[in-house]
Amino acid sequence: MTEFKLTINDPKTGKSYNKAIETTAFKNKKIGDTVEGDSLGLKGYQLEITGGSDSSGFPMRKDLEGITKKRALLIKGPGKRTRIGIRTRKTIRGNQISLSTVQVNLKVKNYGPKSLEETFGTKKEEAKQE
Repeated sequence: MTEFKLTINDPKTGKSYNKAIETTAFKNKKIGDTVEGDSLGLKGYQLEITGGSDSSGFPMRKDLEGITKKRALLIKGPGKRTRIGIRTRKTIRGNQISLSTVQVNLKVKNYGPKSLEETFGTKKEEAKQE
């Protein structure tokens, strides 16, 4: 099993939650695929993969097939931070999750019985309990 750092985005509230997990739920998955939350400890949730990055920090792009790293000529999108219209060559990772993927970005599609706020809690609540 490989360890992933999950960043789960809740579109209703606009908040993101982080979780580190060891799982094989992402084997042969691509950006845009759905994952059942039961395998990630989120009972009843359905999550969509929206992106990620590898161990070197290179971002994944939906339009590049496979697991390879490539130096592509980019105009806009993930991995691009220059002025509009300027093309630059950047190293990016393909859209399939592999063993070199460290971070996976997820978006909630269907909600479960417990809210994400209850499941993950917040730092403010943890500070009050101490």
